[in-house]
Amino acid sequence: MAGILAWFWNERFWLPHNVTWADLQSTEEAAFPQAEDLYLAFPLAFCIFMIRLLFERFIAKPCALGLKVQANGPQKAQPNAILEKVFTAITKHPDEKRLEGLSKQLDWDVRSIQRWFRQRRNQEKPSTLTKFCESMWRFTFYLYIFTYGVRFLKKTPWLWNTRQCWNGYPYQPLMPDLHYYYIVELSFYWSLMFSQFIDIKRKDFGIMFTHHIVTVTLITFSYVTNLTRVGTLTLCLHDAADVVLEAAKMANYCKCQKLSDLLFLTFAIVFIVSRLGVYPLWILNTTLFEMYEALGNFPALWVFNVLLVILQILHCFWSYLIVKAAYKAISKGKAGKWNPLHVAKDDRSDIESSSDEEETVPRSKTPHSTITTNGTGGANGTNGYLTGGTCSEEH
Repeated sequence: MAGILAWFWNERFWLPHNVTWADLQSTEEAAFPQAEDLYLAFPLAFCIFMIRLLFERFIAKPCALGLKVQANGPQKAQPNAILEKVFTAITKHPDEKRLEGLSKQLDWDVRSIQRWFRQRRNQEKPSTLTKFCESMWRFTFYLYIFTYGVRFLKKTPWLWNTRQCWNGYPYQPLMPDLHYYYIVELSFYWSLMFSQFIDIKRKDFGIMFTHHIVTVTLITFSYVTNLTRVGTLTLCLHDAADVVLEAAKMANYCKCQKLSDLLFLTFAIVFIVSRLGVYPLWILNTTLFEMYEALGNFPALWVFNVLLVILQILHCFWSYLIVKAAYKAISKGKAGKWNPLHVAKDDRSDIESSSDEEETVPRSKTPHSTITTNGTGGANGTNGYLTGGTCSEEH
């Protein structure tokens, strides 16, 4: 075990030439980042998660109800044992063959069965109230940490001259404000990493999970290697757009459409300018060029820059979605309903809709049917359709 640790913490990988870990031990005169400091992020992440639960219950929910945010969830499908068995055991999206079999067994028309499955899928999705509470929590945190970051950075020389990020490296003392900023950001992203599995499920779950992994790795890596100055610039830059995004989503959930549209437009501008303009010209420029001029080369810098470039690739992907959504909305003459990142209607988690959603009573194929829809006729209650099959989206 000792050999593995010695190999992992090899100084020739992590540090510049002629620098050792002993040189970066904290003393009474100066404190430096220590890998052990990062353990604090785990209990703090749990505390942040508990604060979130209390915030959503006692602050966000009353605010949502005061703003007349819809508290009820989607319409529930009527109980039906046969369809429920298919839904839970086989597929949530039955194909045409299975729909026809169920139609014959229940004496329902196919459209009624499709509607039942649509309503049943919607039952598992959160209400607008739940989504508002989540967005309000994130808005509050992002606003706080962004404000803190700006107040801290405006007093630092590296905000105005990025070459100061490398002046005196790696012997740059760890300031208490910087330590607090780093640990709180790391703890928040750790809490997102775990809560993402119980939060509102969205279509971009995999991409967001990748983003959180890259972010946590970047924060951890930059702290251990004392690349914290450029790290603070990166964190603050990314928080700016997130504040506006969550505000726009809250406005949408409150049905303040004009305010929501304005905030989404602002978000799109801030996101694209900060992620595709400022980030590569400011952050990547100093890490890819100025850093090598000042420090030379050692392996940790390559890993650090690879992570930053992965982040930029994610930025490009999300910017593409924003521009695509805006273009489609404008080209169809619905500029007031455009929807960056699919969040104006929260397409990543929203309710499936249908023009005939009001119809809740299934229509029978025969005038006088005596079949009990909650029954379990046949050998297994599903007319032999409890077998595998392909799934298809009907919407």
